[in-house]
Amino acid sequence: MKKIVLALCLGLATAFGASAQKFALVDMEYILRNVPSYEMANEQLNQVSLRWEKEVSELSKESETLYKNYQSERVFLTEDQRKKREDAIVAKEKEVADLKYKYFGPEGELYKKRQSLMKPIQEEVYNAVKKVAEEKGYQAIFDRASSQSIVFASPRIDVSNDVLAKLGYSK
Repeated sequence: MKKIVLALCLGLATAFGASAQKFALVDMEYILRNVPSYEMANEQLNQVSLRWEKEVSELSKESETLYKNYQSERVFLTEDQRKKREDAIVAKEKEVADLKYKYFGPEGELYKKRQSLMKPIQEEVYNAVKKVAEEKGYQAIFDRASSQSIVFASPRIDVSNDVLAKLGYSK
């Protein structure tokens, strides 16, 4: 009899302790495509990137021109002149590599620009997702766009439009 009562108490405690967890999905790509400031920031990054690529390309062409001129005139140059030209070519190639690294390296200007433009937008979206989760009582919200393990999800649990509404961009 004691075992039955103990099992019943344990069963009730487990039943009360285990409440259904609510979760939802968002599609961050969809949300960000519908945030005008994100699109403007992306366009600004593309413009800056193209300008820097052009600058690097022009410098690279200068380096190639120096090398081609050196190759064609090499037989007519003295040993000292050859050495000077080779040093100039190496210096120009190093300048190209340094400029590439400065703009496009892991901690380069493009990375810093992306951080400065995108971070505030991402934080705003994150805060909107958090508010939707708190208001609707979700324990977890998963990003459908970045999760390849979600094979199927009901559109009823997608709260992307709620997040856009929180951000002021109703759909």
